[in-house]
Amino acid sequence: MSHIYSHDSHRHKPTHLNYLLNATAQTKCLKHATQIHSQIITNSFISLPFLFNNLLTLYSKCGRPSLSLLLFSTAHKLTRTVVSWTSLISLLSHLPAPFQALSCFNQMRTAGVCPNHFTFSAVLPACASTSILVHGQQMHCLISKHGYEGYVFVGSALVDMYAKCHDMGLAEKVFVALPERNIVSWNSMIVGCLLNSFHVKALFLFKEVIREDLFSPNQVSFSTVLSASANIGALEFGKQVHGIVVKQGIENRDVIAWNVMSMGCVYNENFEEACNYLWVMKRAGITPDEASYSTALHASAHLAALDQGTLIHNQTIKSGFSTNSCIATSLITMYAKCGSLDDACRVFEEIDNPNVVCWTALIAACQQHGNGNHVIKLFEKMLADGLKPHYITFVCVISACSHTGRVEEGHAYFNSMEKVHGIIPGHEHYACMVDLLGRSGQLDEARKFIAQMPIKPNASVWGALLGACAKYGNLEIGSEVAGRLFELEPDNPGNYILLANMYAHKGKLREADHVRRLMGINRVRKEPGCSWIDVKNKSIVFTVHGKLHVRTDEIYEMLKKVKELVTNKGYVPQTQFAVNSAEELKEESLWYHSEKIALAFGLLALPAGAPIRIKKNLRTCGDCHTVMKFASEIWKREIIVRDLNRFHHFRNGLCSCRDYW
Repeated sequence: MSHIYSHDSHRHKPTHLNYLLNATAQTKCLKHATQIHSQIITNSFISLPFLFNNLLTLYSKCGRPSLSLLLFSTAHKLTRTVVSWTSLISLLSHLPAPFQALSCFNQMRTAGVCPNHFTFSAVLPACASTSILVHGQQMHCLISKHGYEGYVFVGSALVDMYAKCHDMGLAEKVFVALPERNIVSWNSMIVGCLLNSFHVKALFLFKEVIREDLFSPNQVSFSTVLSASANIGALEFGKQVHGIVVKQGIENRDVIAWNVMSMGCVYNENFEEACNYLWVMKRAGITPDEASYSTALHASAHLAALDQGTLIHNQTIKSGFSTNSCIATSLITMYAKCGSLDDACRVFEEIDNPNVVCWTALIAACQQHGNGNHVIKLFEKMLADGLKPHYITFVCVISACSHTGRVEEGHAYFNSMEKVHGIIPGHEHYACMVDLLGRSGQLDEARKFIAQMPIKPNASVWGALLGACAKYGNLEIGSEVAGRLFELEPDNPGNYILLANMYAHKGKLREADHVRRLMGINRVRKEPGCSWIDVKNKSIVFTVHGKLHVRTDEIYEMLKKVKELVTNKGYVPQTQFAVNSAEELKEESLWYHSEKIALAFGLLALPAGAPIRIKKNLRTCGDCHTVMKFASEIWKREIIVRDLNRFHHFRNGLCSCRDYW
């Protein structure tokens, strides 16, 4: 772009500078943007609206919305036309920085600039992003006052806003009242139905589009209705839609097609393939979008593949997506599920005006990692910022109260759901409340709480009570609850194992054997335990008594050393966790559990002082948990174990779960 410094007169014409602005918008090069900005100022063209507005948008496209805001704040009053105000509101809405966008809209009106129909179309997505219905309703009143309600693209934006604020009744009311509709209007309703799980309604609306034959469905229409079909298992309808796609000739391998394939892999739990699709599509010359990165991050989270997730994060930065709230939320979840809570927190801190989804992602991350006190602080800060919590937010908060012994606070948050926030508690919330009471030893109160539930308790509710009974050794209630669980989920081996262990701990070995035989009769098998650890971008998997690794001899020598050192520290074998071994071999068999072998390998293969991150497909046993605590103190390093339920952070001989998981 050095040619912008040429002394040829035509090089400094506004039209040429505008051409350069548009060209730089494609490359998103900040250095070039600032060079053009300098030329615009030097030539006194900054007051030209079309140059000013394009420069405003360019800084945002270069990933520096702060420079857009600075430019606007220093502009002359006459330069701040309704077009420039609308440009700024639009870029803030799409960052998204919804509260800044709404603030900007209010400043515009205070400055005496009257919004037009384009301004309202720009600000409505901000109302949608806040998920606070009253913001959207107030904007709707202003739109009606200015007479723009009948404009098709304003009406479509209203439908979209109400749908994203989860009020499909108001969305449909606006849609029906529209004097004119286009495919965007119909798509707003169809997408809204999908977002709010009205899948049958989404299919019905799509049929209406086809039947009226006024508009041709586009890629948004097809992808949305196919997702709705998948969610309700409407295979035949999905095939018919596929036929229309082929007939219209729009089934090309664009970014949407690649995203659908990637999402399909995630849906079918083929997470490695889903991650691979991101790199394959890039090699095929397809530029990934927000959905591409979010899906790949989702897959990385399921694999707990930190290195893979970090590579994807780097790509989002290079592509300018790192400030996108959807991507940021996916990054928070990915880092949390990969065991790096610090990185998850750093991502959150870099978000401008995080929405409730971002807050909930961080709250869930802290809860999953056993940082319950921080969960409560985050939740209270979110409320203070004026954000309305979601259904999932309360699941995390009540669970955090449970893990930190905040029984009264947990009750208060639960009661506030419907009374204050208008959220009807679901099974997950009731299960958390049962866990809250159970952890504090109030088993009778927990049973009474279940009896008073307005909805029928499901397996998660009874499972929480069974876990508490196992913790406190209450066989009377435990055996009753286990019986209910055998009826509700007869194929879940965990319930059988918990009850068998409870009998064994009480010395009732005949009853314990009976429960294990019942597993055989019902053809229920415990999934073989395995643990894996990532070293130099490779996942090394260990099974019980595994001896397939090339360094097996070294691993078992290290295992002996671990056993010797933890024993010297006071370790006592908990043989009740060696349930499948003969009595005389129980103590020895404990040392062949897969997570202990993974620990030994981590001590050998990872640099001194580096965290040891172990993943396990089942719930970690009490004996391994104790060994990890001792090992973290002896080797002065953090050990992070992700089991079926949660993360365990072992530091200085203690665990984040406080020995209750």
